[in-house]
Amino acid sequence: MLNMSDVVNMCRIPDGKKIKLKDLHTSWDGDASVAETKRRTEAKRLLEEDVHRLESAQELLYADRSWSVLVIFQAMDAGGKDGTIRHVMSGVNPQGCEVFSF
Repeated sequence: MLNMSDVVNMCRIPDGKKIKLKDLHTSWDGDASVAETKRRTEAKRLLEEDVHRLESAQELLYADRSWSVLVIFQAMDAGGKDGTIRHVMSGVNPQGCEVFSF
C-alpha cells in the first residue's frame, strides 16, 4: 500500500542530478504493473487521507494566528487547476481562505 511520500519520491529528482526536461516522459501514469482500477482506488484513498490532514492543519494554523500557507497553482488554460483545487481544497474551510487571480 502506497503512502503519499512514496508517490512524491517516485516523482522527485535526486539532489545534484542534472536532467534535461526533453528526456522526461510526460505520459507517466503511475506504476504500469498495477491495474487502473486499483491505482484510482489508491489515489482516492490518498486524497481523502491528505484532505483530512489539510483540514486539521488549517484548524491549527487558524488557532495559532501566526502562520499562513501560500498555495500557487500555475498551468496553461485547461491545465487542471480548477479540478485540482476542487479536489485538494475540498476539506478546507473557505472562510479561512483568500483567493487571488494574477
